[in-house]
Amino acid sequence: MRAFGLSLPAAAIIGLIGEEDSGIPAELRAVDPEVTVVDYEFDRHDPLLRLRMRRDLIEARRGGARVLIASWDEALLKDVCDEVWWIDRGKVIHQGDPRETLALWNAHVAQRWRSEQARVAPIRPSLQRGDGRALVEAVELLDAAAQPVLGFMSGEEATVRVAVAFHAEVDAPVIGMLIRTRVGVDVYGTNTELEALSLGPRRAGDRVHVAFRFRCELCPGDYTLTVASHDPDGTWHEWLEDAIAFSVGDSRYTAGVANLRAAVTWELY
Repeated sequence: MRAFGLSLPAAAIIGLIGEEDSGIPAELRAVDPEVTVVDYEFDRHDPLLRLRMRRDLIEARRGGARVLIASWDEALLKDVCDEVWWIDRGKVIHQGDPRETLALWNAHVAQRWRSEQARVAPIRPSLQRGDGRALVEAVELLDAAAQPVLGFMSGEEATVRVAVAFHAEVDAPVIGMLIRTRVGVDVYGTNTELEALSLGPRRAGDRVHVAFRFRCELCPGDYTLTVASHDPDGTWHEWLEDAIAFSVGDSRYTAGVANLRAAVTWELY
């Protein structure tokens, strides 16, 4: 008995994963009727029904049934499947142990996500204030190739570039940035004064670019960027609260905010 060009082992649950255009639904309709097919059913039902379905599938496998499960629920696929097949346009890209296949799938998804972030981030501050002696004309998020992006992979080199135009004389301007989580928790902030970089004095008509370069060692999630130009005493020329929203992705789940990339070892004692 075959599916997607491969032989189906007896008494086995095979998980199927792929993108929307993978061809999985169409291929499943052509599978031998003796094969039990679960076409994204788990993804559509409440937790109690999912537990019942899981029980029934395991019982079916014990009875020798061949089962194909199409799902995006990775916990389910790891828990009940003997193998997971990654499908693309009706063909098997990889088959094997669920954790191995899902690791490759997640790396693919992360790369696809990252390639779609090559866009200019719009400036949409939630709050704007200051005396107007200097104005933030542009804020850019740039990747390692100096291309504008709306998101980074965790650990990727990142640059925040701020363009400021001066409309009056400012003796000692300070330009800064602050990264926050989606719920407003401060993650990291710095400014030219803290970094011992003098920008002044500046006259009306002057324009400066300030670039903050760092490794984006953040956990996957959504973040905002606040930027400002101000005096050393904190008097704002212009403050753009949550000026830009951006995302951080990764090929694996990590909890929290800071991605500390722990090295884990073990030993008997």
